[in-house]
Amino acid sequence: MADEKCGATPSQPASQPAEPGSRMVKCVKFGREMPGLDRVPWKGELGKRIYESVSKDAWKLWIEHSKMVMNEYRLNPLDPNSQKIIEEQMEQFFFGEGARLPEGYVPPKSKS
Repeated sequence: MADEKCGATPSQPASQPAEPGSRMVKCVKFGREMPGLDRVPWKGELGKRIYESVSKDAWKLWIEHSKMVMNEYRLNPLDPNSQKIIEEQMEQFFFGEGARLPEGYVPPKSKS
């Protein structure tokens, strides 16, 4: 459904313990101190905000979600209009109400 939220905050991310000396952030997605990203992942102010307040585990969630967004909307990562859509989705995923699934999205069937 178009109003379902994706990337609901899991209770426990599957992560390794922080290495001594790794940069820690108060993750906006998980609400606790976790290892932060090694570099700014996106250009501009949004990239800086993500670097300062998104954990590596939350970024992994975004990567998986962004693949779905790019496929469903048939986005070209080199196209400036597509980059704008990805940036808007990223903003919502981390700092908004959460990313919404594209209208008409049907999750793939599990390989059981």
